Amino acid sequence: MQKKKCRKNILTVALGACIMSLAPNMLLAAATDGALTGRVTTTASGTSVVAKNLETGLERSVTVDAKGNYRFPFLPVGTYRIEVRSNGQVVQTIDQVRVSLGNATTLNIGNSNVLDTVVVKGGVIISPIDVSSVESATNFTAKEIERLPVPRDASAVALLTPGVNKGDPDLGGISFGGSSIAENSVYINGLNVTDFYNRVGFSSVPFSFFKEFQIKTGGYSVEFGRTTGGVINAVTKSGTNELHYGAEVVWQPSFMQTSATDRYDADGNPVRISSYDQSDSLNINGYLSGAIIQDKLFFNLMYEARNIDSDATTNSGNGIGFGDSSNGFWGAKFDWQLNDSNLIELLAFSDKNDTTTKDYEFDLDTGDSGEYLDTRYSKRGGNNYALTWTSYLTESLSMKVLYGGNNRQSSNTADSVIDCNRIRDRRTSIGQGDVGCTSSGSVFSRQDDREMARLDFEWVLNDHLLRFGLDREINTSKQEQYYPGTDRLLYEIRTTTPGAIVNGASIPAGYTAYVRTRRNEVNGEFETDNSALYIEDNWSVTDNLVLNAGLRLEAFDNKNSDGNSYIKMDNMLAPRFGFSWNPDGESKSKFFGNIGRYFLPVANVINIKQAGGFLDQRTFYLFNGFESFEYNGNSFQRPILGAQLGAVDNSQGDGTVGDLRSEVDANMDSVYQDELILGFQSQLNASWSWGVRGIYRKLNNAIDDMEITATTQCGEDGYIGFVMANPGEVLSVYGDTDCDGEADGYIDIDTSKEGWALYNDDGDYIGQRGWVKPKRTYKALEFVIDRAWDNKWEFNAAYTLSYSEGNAEGPVNSDTDFADSGRTEAFDTPYVNINADGPLPNDRRHQFKFLGSYALNDNWSVGASLAVASGRPISGLGVAAPGEEYAFLSFYTCVQNCTSDYLQSERVYELKKRGAYGRTPWITDLGASISYEQDLGNGKLRAKLAVFNLLNSEHVTQVDEIREDDIGSLNGNFQNPTGWQSPRYGELTVSLDF
Repeated sequence: MQKKKCRKNILTVALGACIMSLAPNMLLAAATDGALTGRVTTTASGTSVVAKNLETGLERSVTVDAKGNYRFPFLPVGTYRIEVRSNGQVVQTIDQVRVSLGNATTLNIGNSNVLDTVVVKGGVIISPIDVSSVESATNFTAKEIERLPVPRDASAVALLTPGVNKGDPDLGGISFGGSSIAENSVYINGLNVTDFYNRVGFSSVPFSFFKEFQIKTGGYSVEFGRTTGGVINAVTKSGTNELHYGAEVVWQPSFMQTSATDRYDADGNPVRISSYDQSDSLNINGYLSGAIIQDKLFFNLMYEARNIDSDATTNSGNGIGFGDSSNGFWGAKFDWQLNDSNLIELLAFSDKNDTTTKDYEFDLDTGDSGEYLDTRYSKRGGNNYALTWTSYLTESLSMKVLYGGNNRQSSNTADSVIDCNRIRDRRTSIGQGDVGCTSSGSVFSRQDDREMARLDFEWVLNDHLLRFGLDREINTSKQEQYYPGTDRLLYEIRTTTPGAIVNGASIPAGYTAYVRTRRNEVNGEFETDNSALYIEDNWSVTDNLVLNAGLRLEAFDNKNSDGNSYIKMDNMLAPRFGFSWNPDGESKSKFFGNIGRYFLPVANVINIKQAGGFLDQRTFYLFNGFESFEYNGNSFQRPILGAQLGAVDNSQGDGTVGDLRSEVDANMDSVYQDELILGFQSQLNASWSWGVRGIYRKLNNAIDDMEITATTQCGEDGYIGFVMANPGEVLSVYGDTDCDGEADGYIDIDTSKEGWALYNDDGDYIGQRGWVKPKRTYKALEFVIDRAWDNKWEFNAAYTLSYSEGNAEGPVNSDTDFADSGRTEAFDTPYVNINADGPLPNDRRHQFKFLGSYALNDNWSVGASLAVASGRPISGLGVAAPGEEYAFLSFYTCVQNCTSDYLQSERVYELKKRGAYGRTPWITDLGASISYEQDLGNGKLRAKLAVFNLLNSEHVTQVDEIREDDIGSLNGNFQNPTGWQSPRYGELTVSLDF
């Protein structure tokens, strides 16, 4: 590269010249820090560079190498003063150098071989383009978010970036690059706070506790894993040498909410009554931060009092619930700078959220609540902590150690499910007939605990930056699930006849019904052990070209409630390669690209659903009629039990862990995705920059449950049942090898060709068929233009053209609202995915995003955000398919000869592939804000009014995609809307800081 020689003139010195060339060391940083790197133009030996944090006094020094290069790894996010020293004398100073989260700041300093000290007071012009990075990431500081109308949560910040969309309205979550909502990871100060039970949701802190966000949408380093979606990486605020304190009020008043529109079907029946729904939330927080010991020990403390009142009617409008949540948040961050080479950080916070809801009858005509019905209780969230030690072992070798954990409680209960058994009269209507004081199906309580440790190193060796480390998580779920009632029994009254045999006993004369009680419980403690090793080499081949090569070795170990491994996958190699080429050597543009593999762990919901101590105890009694009883002023019925019929039956589950070898593929492979990204970024001038990025993602595997109804060895007599495995691949499962009806060894089944029994019209077994392999591809082009904030205005615009296609959305199914991650309905039978290729539920073909703010004067500013996206595809699902009478779900519908009078071979089916019924409407979401700031001596007053969904758009976001209820029986609600945009609401934020 042609070096820019810096002459000693006023302009060059004032700017700290030569800042636009690429330093030869790759600019990467740990998840909680940034880095500072560059080159000093000097011929003097003994030159060093000193970085001093202007807020905490942290001072670090490195010696410039023979080529003039220097690097500071693991620098806390903040603003620094940079000094160049020659033989101990300060020869140049540059103020206000910003180090951001997960990035590296390139600062190349010109001609420091001078005798007089040169101070640059106004900072330097540094390119916003990190020419060394191969990642696709976007950073947002708390200051930037203050200027924009953004809902106060981390997911809302992620939605500002290209290619990120809201997920299914019922399941929640967000989708990165066509992935499902259950494939993302979230970190706060390096601590993984992602929900590992179902991989949807995460622990969080109040918005004003955050300092900076980095949203990674692709190409991330091998230090990140266990995700095939995206990464939200955030750090919290820390204390400084200056004492700061203040308070903030955030109010979302009910009077600023627009009433939603009630929805009815064609016959005038209520579908969703929501015009009476409203909420009023008030959060008041106070904080105190500063130094316990100047330049050494710092603290940042916050407590937030919360009160959320919400009213919500049932969809039918016959009931209303009044909810109340008032848990306070507390958070603490301590930073101890032992010396210039060692830093210890402690983060702790609690995000518990308990909600109590009182239910009443509701009169839709008058809008009045009536008789009290029940009280429901919901518990979410828990405590989180992370202890981090950062150490400069030498000038070229640095280390970071983190140990932490979090817990998340999750439970739903009610007074009625504690006091009342579910009682169902099944004699007249299958699946209906609740006559007791609760209709709740089950009670559950779960505690999820994560214990996490990781070790990261950075080692500079000439033109190579080596990064390596390891991390391990032990994720434990403790769950208890059972039927309502003090005795945990479900009572069902069923029809019979005298002389019939029920549970081995004969029904006596005069009886036409019996009662079956059932105790069904899944209890236990379930652990998953996820571990990884990684190493990465960032090689500066030339001054313009950096190559990145990394390898991540992962292992996942899911255990049953006895603590034994039942899904264990190890030696999973995730290679990643990337490059960044700065063609002009001035850091004003770059071509970049990467290719990599990413693995996704098995969620703990699989452990719980499949590998627990399952109790299924059934007892039978003669039915001696009903007796009436009252509960909450209402009259209900319960059965009078007669003589017991036969013995207690617990053959379906005796409370112990069964033999899971027949339910899990012994050689199962993990879910993984390959990704290819090519991009270009360019700085047009000091304010404007633009970029384009092409993305290709391919999901290469899936884990799901498949019903194996036949084997090659034993044909239809080789029925095994549901097996967790890789659809379309060879599975090895414990089964019947000699066809004597007893499982006695492992059987290999090529599920691409076999596993499902086929029968002719006479019911004769005629062979087998297999499953298609899961497919998902994401292809996208992203265009971004950005105008940086200059204390007057800023602007950002992005357009994404994308195609998310295949036959598998991912670990969850949002088209059928199936949320158990890894146990979807997509592969239950082979027929679900026959000819099922097409646009997937998270396919948003066109997306536009605009952000901007403008300072009207020193006190007033306005902000706006606009997101416009095309609709999601609409499919039509049937229940059968050619060759199979009941396929559970399929993309076929019977259109002729569908009644029981016709044979299966005589039926005529119509294929309607994914997306055949068009798309939901385009979604437009406009937000606006106006802010006021006023200095008050040593303090500052801020007030901001934000309005979300300003246009009050209520476009349809989801429709019923079940086309057929039964063979030939069309669903009358097919394509009817089931989800709409939330109506307009406002938020007022007032803060006072000193």
